[in-house]
Amino acid sequence: MALSLRLDDTRDYVEIRRADNRVDLARTLQVDRYNAAYALAQLDDDAWPAAEFYTCVTRAGESVVCHSHGGLGFATTLSGSADGADAILQLHPGFPTTFAIAGLHHRQALERVYTFRQINHMLRMLVTRDSFRPVNRPAQPMLAAHVDLLNRLYNAEGDPTHYRREHIAEGCYWGVTDEERLVAVAGTHAIGRRHGIAILGNVFTHPRYRGRGHATAVTSAVTSALLEQVDEVVLSVNPDNVHALQAYDRLGFRTVGWIIEASATRHTSTLMTAVRRWAARRRGRGATQEVVRT
Repeated sequence: MALSLRLDDTRDYVEIRRADNRVDLARTLQVDRYNAAYALAQLDDDAWPAAEFYTCVTRAGESVVCHSHGGLGFATTLSGSADGADAILQLHPGFPTTFAIAGLHHRQALERVYTFRQINHMLRMLVTRDSFRPVNRPAQPMLAAHVDLLNRLYNAEGDPTHYRREHIAEGCYWGVTDEERLVAVAGTHAIGRRHGIAILGNVFTHPRYRGRGHATAVTSAVTSALLEQVDEVVLSVNPDNVHALQAYDRLGFRTVGWIIEASATRHTSTLMTAVRRWAARRRGRGATQEVVRT
């Protein structure tokens, strides 16, 4: 289906489209490249089949919503104007449970569709090959065979994780060991080789081994490995986590914006969404056109 967007003469109605042109999507997402990094990664050949993209143009600009599944679960990424993202979510709210990634200005649109235990306002940080300052600390790559060690570490504070061998094999994970015990690890949320950007995350140190520089060591190792594959690496961090901010600053990361991250549960009913979609298609007078009022 070709990407086709329009705003009618009254400016009261907008058209929503399912997008399948990766070139056009990339051009739109590049405007908000660092916050939309996860959506950009879904344009890679291996990730593309597991993603759905929707677009909308309003007077405020163009919006993109990406619903994707893979890795450790479901994700919903919002980019562009808030009113366009809101219009898309009213018709295409995505999975019953998902991990939402969006700009701060998207919060109201998210809250109209999802319920959250907590919405986290995070700093988005970036490092490039030119700005990266690695630390000389020992760390080792995690292989698929290490999956049990990795799950045991992530479970140290009682939060169960369910990594599988393919998660480790397809991502980039490095760890620090102490007498053959894995005590710190860092990894990736996504690697977008097609557009040269990766998202570093899942940094964790066992509580008894914190304050020894292990998190900095594994973050440095993962960043170094990723920058051999892509041009830029981003991560998100709680602004109250002073020690993490200092570690990332030491490695050459700099703040490039704010981002919302939250585990979300959809509260809009399936029936209501279906009715809205039916009405939007009637308005658009075609199976591929959905027109809504903003």
